[in-house]
Amino acid sequence: MFVASVEGPWLKHSFWKTRFLVDADSLARLKGSGLAECWIDTSKGLDVARAKTVETPIIEVVPTPPPAQAPKPKVRRTMADELHNASNVLKRSKETVNALFAEARMGNAVNTSECAPLVNDIVDSVDSNSHALVSLCRLKMADEYTYMHSVSVCALMVSLGKQLGLDEAMLRDAGMAGLLHDLGKAVMPQDIINKPGKLTDEEFTIIKSHPVRGHEMLLESGVDNERVLDVARHHHERIDGKGYPDALAADKISLIARMSAVCDVYDAITSDRPYKRGWDPAESVARMASWEGHFDSIVLQTFIKTIGIYPVGSLVRMASGKLGVVVEQNTKLTAPKVKLFFSTKSGMPFEPKTVDLMDPRVTDKIVAREPLENWSFGYLNDLWATHVA
Repeated sequence: MFVASVEGPWLKHSFWKTRFLVDADSLARLKGSGLAECWIDTSKGLDVARAKTVETPIIEVVPTPPPAQAPKPKVRRTMADELHNASNVLKRSKETVNALFAEARMGNAVNTSECAPLVNDIVDSVDSNSHALVSLCRLKMADEYTYMHSVSVCALMVSLGKQLGLDEAMLRDAGMAGLLHDLGKAVMPQDIINKPGKLTDEEFTIIKSHPVRGHEMLLESGVDNERVLDVARHHHERIDGKGYPDALAADKISLIARMSAVCDVYDAITSDRPYKRGWDPAESVARMASWEGHFDSIVLQTFIKTIGIYPVGSLVRMASGKLGVVVEQNTKLTAPKVKLFFSTKSGMPFEPKTVDLMDPRVTDKIVAREPLENWSFGYLNDLWATHVA
């Protein structure tokens, strides 16, 4: 049979994909999961082909539905081809989220009706090319972080969800949750949000209230999507139980909240802020992997597979001694497209040149990520941003 949906919390059944053809292994896992029910798509599955014809049915309980139309094939585009569409999606995203936060700051009930079409556009863009929109989101200016962080997390959540094999409905919920997860920040004191230094204990207590406030604001605005509400409240929970606001134990943190914890932190630490420069993307994922007890290890590993071992913008050292910045991902995680621009042997920059490390004619390869603090490249972002733009 073909399982169309597994009922119950993910942490209980642990099926990464909730749509699958039943085999001996998945059947044993279903039986042992303790779940009460699951949905079967009777139009699919090997049992359909083997089903015997009933000669004289006594009663027709459900009329035979008309044959479903085949879904339109999804168009996969290169990064270059998708960038134009992604830039238009990003422009609409800025306007929508900006207006959303403005309403929240004024104490009005937020109107999320325009968010659903926007999330659909983001899902479609990520479907066409998973790196185009995510890369454009990284070009946000420090002073627009509050709004664009929400859009970035939305795109990252959708990309991660696709890698995890989530179905279409949950993908859109993940995107909506990412878009609205930080709404509570809109009513936090801006002098604390943008403080150029360490927060006092009192200030940190105030900031830690934003998940609860965001959750309340969504409820007050009539949002009833449990996944969206879950992420708004729990995107700062940790696997070791030391997160906030509820200090949830690992078995109480949903999959979608685990996803949001990874996406939220990654975008935050790689972004330029009024008071700090963003970390190098490759360095960021390496540091995140070292934070024991912070993230779900499987979700984090899947996230790294989604954005690449060397994400766009990473400074890398080549076997030739040249330095380069990653400008685009390839299907092979260790062989992205890199813009080379500096020779460590001569200590001099040279005319930037983009090389595709999957090209069999290219013999150079990445040997390590290069720490940004070892250099004073003030133009590093311009190198990869120019390629993306």
